[in-house]
Amino acid sequence: MKKIFISLSLLLPLFASAQLTQTTGIVRQGSTLVNLLIPIVFALALLFFFWGLAQYILASGDASKLEEGRNKMVWGVVALFVMASVWGLVRFIQTEFKITDNSAIPVPGFGSGGQ
Repeated sequence: MKKIFISLSLLLPLFASAQLTQTTGIVRQGSTLVNLLIPIVFALALLFFFWGLAQYILASGDASKLEEGRNKMVWGVVALFVMASVWGLVRFIQTEFKITDNSAIPVPGFGSGGQ
């Protein structure tokens, strides 16, 4: 039993290296998806703000409608602020660690074929 376990443990780096290439592809696809969704989410937050602004303007006499429109405007601004802050933080980290948009972060591997 010990010999089988030792034999299988010697093959573990082979399986780990195969897993890394699959994981790298999944991470790249996820990154592409996130990069496509970011402008859409920014646009939705801006649209939500303007929807609240329109409600606020159109509900000139109703206090509850004014409050509802004001709340939507506030949450729209908060969403835009949070998204812009996170984007700015990511850009700051990219600048400080000299990571360009098209550079690949090396994945640790075994032997000469690990990168």
